[in-house]
This record gives sequence, C-alpha cells and structure tokens, in this order.
Amino acid sequence: MPIHSFSLAGFRSIRKLTLELDALNIVVGANGCGKSNLYKAIHLLHAAAEGRLSAALAEEGGVQKAMWAGGARRGDKARAPKRMILSARLDDYDYELQLGYPEPSLSLFSLDPLVKEESLWLAGRGRRPSTLLLERRNQAAFLCGVEGERNSYPASLRAEESLFGQLAEPHRYPELSQIRETLRNWRFYHEFAVWPGSPLRAPQVGIRSPVLAHDGANLAAAFQTIVEIGDHELLDSMLADAFPDCRFLVDTQQGRFQMLMQRDGLLRPLEAAELSDGTLRFLCLAVALLSPRPPAFMALNEPENSLHPVLLPALARLIAEASRHSQLWVTSHSPELAERIRRHRPLKTFQLTQQDGETLLRDD
Repeated sequence: MPIHSFSLAGFRSIRKLTLELDALNIVVGANGCGKSNLYKAIHLLHAAAEGRLSAALAEEGGVQKAMWAGGARRGDKARAPKRMILSARLDDYDYELQLGYPEPSLSLFSLDPLVKEESLWLAGRGRRPSTLLLERRNQAAFLCGVEGERNSYPASLRAEESLFGQLAEPHRYPELSQIRETLRNWRFYHEFAVWPGSPLRAPQVGIRSPVLAHDGANLAAAFQTIVEIGDHELLDSMLADAFPDCRFLVDTQQGRFQMLMQRDGLLRPLEAAELSDGTLRFLCLAVALLSPRPPAFMALNEPENSLHPVLLPALARLIAEASRHSQLWVTSHSPELAERIRRHRPLKTFQLTQQDGETLLRDD
C-alpha cells in the first residue's frame, strides 16, 4: 500500500509542505535545508502506529523543540492554534494526526505532545463525514466498527499517544487495524552501528532474519537468510559490483554468526571487526534493500554517508533494484547519486531549499 501524498505542517523548519510521491523518490538539497526533517516527520507516523509517539518526539527534544519555530507568514491566520499536522494518503485510506502543546498543569511532563485531533477517511472520495472511519478530538474518539456502525471508543485515550498505539479489540475495527499494521511495517534506515566494538562487529547468536534491524545489528543473520531463502544471486552481483576483488560469507561457531570478507591476495578472511566503516555500511544497505520480505515503504536517510565515491554506481543500482518491490524514500546531499539512480529507474526528485528559516520546494 504505497503513499500517494504526504503533507506536513508546523514541524521544525517546515511550515507547510505537500509532496506527491512516486515509486522511487529522492529528496536532495544542501546541508541544513530540511531533508532530515522530512524523513523524521514520516518516521513520526510510524512511531505513532507503534505506540512510541511520545518517545520519538522526546528524541527530538520534546514537542516544543519539534514545533515550527518561525514567525507568522503572509496569509497565516493571526490567531490560528499552533499545531503540528502530519497527513498521509495511501491507496485506500487518508490519515491525519494533529499535535499541540500539553495543557498547563502541575505535572512535570511538560515535553509530552498532546494529540488534538486524529482522523482516518476512506481515500478517493474526499474528506467527507460519510467516509470517516476514525474521528478523535483530544481524549474522545468515534470509530467505525466491523459492520459500519459508528461507535464511541469505550476507553479514555492517553492524550500523548495516537489511538493506534492504544487500540484494543482490533478485530472490531478492521480498517483501523489494517492501516495501523501498514504504518508499523514501514522501514527506516538512518544510522548503522559500524563503530568499533559495536554488536555488528562481534559474533552474534544467529536466528533466521528476513528483515535487517534498523541499526544493522543482525547483519550476519540477515545476510545468511538472503543466501538461503532470498535472491542470493542478485546479492552476490551487487556486492561484486561494489567490491570486485572480494567475496562475503558468514562464519558460524556454536550458533554465533559473523561476517567474513575474503579478499584476493590475502591468506585469511577478514572478520567484521576488521572491516572499514564504509564496507560494513554498504553491506547493511545491500541486505536491507534486498530483504526477502520487502516492505511496502522504506526510507533511507543519506545512504551515501561514509561511502567512497567509487561505490556510488553500485549503490544507485542497488536502490533502483529495490524500488521494484518497495516504494522508496531517499534523502541525499549527492546530486550524483540521484543522477546515477535515474539511469536505471524513473524517479521523482524533490529539490529543497531554505528561505528565512523555512524549508521550501524549489521550482526548478
């Protein structure tokens, strides 16, 4: 279930922005223009479905730090409430989450968000009352049940979390359950744990892993899973493009897995602890993008970081190949990467700029 459009208002440097998405999307721009803010905003919808909205905003410094910090712009309503609005339109559903500041109280938890409104409509017919599946105002909500009836949600909702993170008896609300699972199954890759002494560099107990962890900690197990049940020939081909004089394999001792690299001219394979940051990062990207269980949507934040420029052609081919099975969102500060991807697959490019502290789409 791909994302057709994503709208955002009131988040960090983004006052108001709507993006119409294709199967393969790349967001480019200079450092500090707001690329990562868009990535983080989409990740907030995923966190909300997992019941981690407060935690995700806490990582941003709390809702006060995540809100639009700029002043009023021409056309703004002078007394409009200050809110963050996240909205995604998918094949069948149109979802919107509105967040505000917590109410003044004696509580010390002043950085928690306050869910002001949360709505879910059937897509394709406009946001009409007759298409509402979820209508939430503060801590009260009305939901459309399994037989189409409108029900008042029986429990008082926690003000700082999405209803998706609190939904009980999901079988009574099949549409809400479906969109929640869709958002939960989105994947995000930002930083891989390639630093010295990280779990990724040490032998780990291996279990079958069709999905690479967000930090790459289960790299060896996920790599071996592709070898056994995935497209290992494609994986080998991609790695041969990137490292033509090397072979990669998994060593296992007493159930503990670790990556090995056999390089031409060396008498022994190199262990994961000996590999460069860039080599491990490319391995993580290859295993994430060639998952035998591809997600409907995957986001990569600046995948070219720590990679030598010679690896860009292989990375571009890898991203293009993965977009055949998943909708991809890629943020990058490399126009060269975008151009190389375009040689393999059509893509939609969003050029960002910043004016007076506000992230904007460039017209060219």
